[in-house]
Amino acid sequence: MAYRFLLSWRWAGFLMMAALFAAACIGLGNWQMDRRNQAVTEIRRVQENYDKPPVPFKDASTYFAVADPEAKWTTVSVTGWYLAQDQRIVRNRPNNSAAGYEVLVPFRLSSGETIAINRGWLPIGNDRPGYPDAVPGPPTGEVAAVIRIKPSEPDLGRDAPEGQLASIDLSHYGRQLDYPLMTGSYGVMASESPPPSVAPQPLAAPAVKEGSNLSYALQWITFGVLAFVGFGYMARQQARIGREESDMPENTADPAEAVQQPRVPSRPKRSGSEEEDALLDSMGL
Repeated sequence: MAYRFLLSWRWAGFLMMAALFAAACIGLGNWQMDRRNQAVTEIRRVQENYDKPPVPFKDASTYFAVADPEAKWTTVSVTGWYLAQDQRIVRNRPNNSAAGYEVLVPFRLSSGETIAINRGWLPIGNDRPGYPDAVPGPPTGEVAAVIRIKPSEPDLGRDAPEGQLASIDLSHYGRQLDYPLMTGSYGVMASESPPPSVAPQPLAAPAVKEGSNLSYALQWITFGVLAFVGFGYMARQQARIGREESDMPENTADPAEAVQQPRVPSRPKRSGSEEEDALLDSMGL
């Protein structure tokens, strides 16, 4: 049987290695597909919520108390005033591929609740390392603002200098305040009235491109399939070599040895007396 060698431990090991490699590739492909699905879900939320007319805060208040992923980027109108004394800047925040800070300010609503509003972005400063050069204050008095809902971020487990936050972890931020803060979600500034004379830069709109995750997933799956293709090719080559060896003659001596050597004619065998006579003749006796 040409493929009987597949039953050996050696080839069983080859098959196991191919299977493990393929399993790893499929796992990486699934991971890339999960990332792609997350990106598609985020794009759908942006398309459904980002540019919709704002809803009153009373219709969206539950999202600020407890985050709902489906409510992300929902536009909400709020009225109240900023509590500027508790303003914080958030470290290490990119905006349009530039590193900087974001400005987070508590906002007391006319209904009495307090939410956090991200007013925008500031570039890295030149005067003092680790701080922006200037932080514009929020408008005073009553303000009407339009914001977009974004869930609270996780605690990064890092400390931050006085007046700063490592992330927009609303539970951590709320513990620094002397009043209750709604910790499910915060608002990203879209507009405010009256407009301030100086304000942080608006945050860039969320991307609506899937990226390369689908391509990467297909590549990993292809690599997994190729592992078995390679195993099959090796087995086929081994079977071909086995057939060629079985078709060879049993006498596998060197062909050069098979060339007939010239035969030296043998002399007729002499008797003992003849040998003695020949010896005496050669001696001239």
